[in-house]
Amino acid sequence: MSDVINGAVTALNEKMEGGFDGGTAKFVLNGEGSIMVDGDGARAGDEDADVTLTADRDVFEEMLAGELNPTTAFMSGKLSVDGNMGLAMQLGAALS
Repeated sequence: MSDVINGAVTALNEKMEGGFDGGTAKFVLNGEGSIMVDGDGARAGDEDADVTLTADRDVFEEMLAGELNPTTAFMSGKLSVDGNMGLAMQLGAALS
């Protein structure tokens, strides 16, 4: 797994202590890999999910750092969402 994915997994686990109980989400970082987020926390993986969020590495890093609101990223076309939009909104709130 790439250093980018490993770093993102660590950052997500720190940000969302105790995992994300809303369902299963997958972050796809273009050109890097994917991360699964669920009630057990974040981990590298590429399984089926209730919602898939896709973005470039820099967009994902800005969202994690609190520099870019996930809703703004979606509305500006920097973040694409496939699947349960309500779950994506819950996850966005958890990252803020």
